[in-house]
Amino acid sequence: MGTFYLTTPIYYVNDRPHLGHAYTTILADTMARYHRLAGDDVWLLTGTDEHGDKIAQAAAKAGVTPQAMADQNSAVFRETWAALGIEYSDYIRTTEPRHKTIVQAILQQLWDAGEIYLGRYGGQYCVGCERFYTEKEIVDGKCPDHQTPLTFIEEENYFFRMSKYQGWLIEYIESHPGFIRPERYRNEVLGFLRDPLQDLSISRPKSRLTWGIELPFDTNYVTYVWFDALINYVSALGGPGDPRFEKYWPHVQHVTAKDIVKPHAIYWPCMLKAAGIPLYRRLNVHGYWTLGGHKISKSIGNLVEALALKEKYGNDAFRYFVLRDMVFGLDADFSEEALVGRLNADLANDLGNFVSRATTLLANFEGGRLPERGAAPSDLEEAWRKARGDLAKEMDEFAFQRALASLWEFVGALNRYVDTTQPWALVKDPAKADRARTVLYELGQALHCLGIVLSPFVPDAAKRIRGALGQTGEPRLADANWGGLAPGTTVQRLSGLFPRVGPTKETTSAESAKPSQVDGAKSRIPISDFGKVELRVAEVLAAEALPKSKKLLKLTVSLGDEQRTIVAGIAEHYAPADLVGKKVVVVANLEPAKLMGVQSQGMLLAGSADGTLGVLTLDRDLPPGAKVS
Repeated sequence: MGTFYLTTPIYYVNDRPHLGHAYTTILADTMARYHRLAGDDVWLLTGTDEHGDKIAQAAAKAGVTPQAMADQNSAVFRETWAALGIEYSDYIRTTEPRHKTIVQAILQQLWDAGEIYLGRYGGQYCVGCERFYTEKEIVDGKCPDHQTPLTFIEEENYFFRMSKYQGWLIEYIESHPGFIRPERYRNEVLGFLRDPLQDLSISRPKSRLTWGIELPFDTNYVTYVWFDALINYVSALGGPGDPRFEKYWPHVQHVTAKDIVKPHAIYWPCMLKAAGIPLYRRLNVHGYWTLGGHKISKSIGNLVEALALKEKYGNDAFRYFVLRDMVFGLDADFSEEALVGRLNADLANDLGNFVSRATTLLANFEGGRLPERGAAPSDLEEAWRKARGDLAKEMDEFAFQRALASLWEFVGALNRYVDTTQPWALVKDPAKADRARTVLYELGQALHCLGIVLSPFVPDAAKRIRGALGQTGEPRLADANWGGLAPGTTVQRLSGLFPRVGPTKETTSAESAKPSQVDGAKSRIPISDFGKVELRVAEVLAAEALPKSKKLLKLTVSLGDEQRTIVAGIAEHYAPADLVGKKVVVVANLEPAKLMGVQSQGMLLAGSADGTLGVLTLDRDLPPGAKVS
């Protein structure tokens, strides 16, 4: 049995979880499940990052304290991970005393050793990233990640002597090829290190920011959020000398997205080196989920609710899609159409179809008991050995997409085997009884192996497969051997493992997506017709989901001199809380219409493209009731 310690980044609590957070956490959960399946002693850490400018500003805007916002949003992350079936070992918050104690101890250690000094610095700062950018990194005067204008800040701060470790870090990365992977990010870091490495500002004056961990050697400053946050990987284990730290830290690996490679690949190794703590084993970096080529994020405005499609299509389908459709390290474009395609093709047609056919054949043969193997040699055992070997190799590389591809190659072989052998015909011919038993025995062994190895990826479906074989205990990878299902085992029929779903709005015919062929003149309306439409600014006062509807939200809006109820089909794109307080545009003179039993007194304006919907809002503050023309 080995030991495996894996961490996600800790997530900012200035807003709720989105697909990017969910993807990183699902990756880590899948890898942790795989190592548990292999019999390893696993520790999976996740949590929330709760200090810094972003949280302080978001809290001030919401009219609450930073701690209240942290408490509220950290709880939402926990609830989200519970809904996604994430099985973490520990959940750390940077506002916890256990974390603060370790951070201050390391700061004091570095101060005493002369690794920190007081200095002055000015530069272009991004509040969203909570870091300074060099001129080389800035794109069109904006943050390259958030695409927002930067702010020039000059102030006196404490600095960590990071520059002294540049040569050491380059040598270490070059001599440890697997330290940062995939290789493209290793090369990116080495490219960055070709330029002189600057010392790292590790404090913020309380005159500008009070929400943070106070420096132990100067109470006028709080700790820079990245210096604070990175230490969570150590503080969660109790720090050097704690038995848990001594057990798990030598085996630590980090998982993170490519936008925070620099802090993890440069700041963090230098901090560990200065503090005398051994470096992590590997940094595993994944790409972005994009919509129309743009990173999914709240700041850019193309947020995707992680749980929206999970609720619609199921947890396993959601997990399978994000694991299978993104090549680890590269970007992938997200769409509901692609998810439905994977669900129908891979899960319903391939896996679900095989499980249904195999369990039905076995349940209907000799009282539903797995037969003894016939005299013929195994037809599938070698294919299984290859699939299992490929799985182990790809998982070691964090290549989830290739790991699943190797398993589905085996699933495809199983379906072809059923088609070729036609066991339903064999069982009817007494002369082929021995062959029938061999084929059915093979199908039983395939179900047994799939029920085990699929558990990290589609845990609910894998559990149902094992349940059909009467297996109720925790699965073990060591048991995923051909011949592991004993003859005489009762097999129950399992159908509908992944029901096919119909086309979504995104998956309608290509013709519907083509531009109209109607002559432009015929599609125009006179100005007098447009003048009949009364558009007004409305402020959303309250919003709630309509029971029994996945698409509709009930909005209470103010038009200045009156309040109205409007029912809008935007529930798949917006959570109710996202809309409260927004200024929107409504058609105010529509005849009332009843939707799902609720009288709607107007229509909300929104635009859509490629499955993404956006509510029309204002770029300047106008009062409710203002006329839009």
